[in-house]
Amino acid sequence: MTASRAHRRRPSPSLTHGVDQDAPVGGPWAGEAAQTVPVGPAAPAAPLAVSGPRLLRIVVPAQASRASGVRRTVAEQLSYLRLPAERLDNAVLATDELFANAVKYGSPDAGDMVTVTVECTDHEVRVTVADRSPDLPRHRTADVAEESGRGLAIVAALVDDWGIAPPAPGETGKRVWFSLEIQGVS
Repeated sequence: MTASRAHRRRPSPSLTHGVDQDAPVGGPWAGEAAQTVPVGPAAPAAPLAVSGPRLLRIVVPAQASRASGVRRTVAEQLSYLRLPAERLDNAVLATDELFANAVKYGSPDAGDMVTVTVECTDHEVRVTVADRSPDLPRHRTADVAEESGRGLAIVAALVDDWGIAPPAPGETGKRVWFSLEIQGVS
């Protein structure tokens, strides 16, 4: 565990407090009944066995004010998997960083939308954030005094793998994704 991860023991307060009136609406994975699974330190350590691939796709306006709703929706969906609190927090923070980049750099026009997709198999969670800009994100080293420029470095530190993919067929832009292994996580 890196030093930066060692200090992250409790879930982010943004996952459990406050409500957005315009938050994306999410429920259990398609075709499944809702389950109540606590988010935070009381969450079970053993992951829930996944019977088949699961998919959640939300489309939200490319506005910074929508970030908390995106975080909450992803946290809610991943809580059904009973991920350990640190893995859940890592997934939500990495999603937040990719969403912020999509809003800031990938959505040049008012009215642009960002698509967030959460895919889960029995061994991996993969989150993809798609925007309309074809400009690829650049991994850079931010100066100590800079207030931004660390998003991709944060994502790389939190997840098992990440990358960039072309847009879905018939669409413009790009997709930036990350994955976290969940099989045998304790």
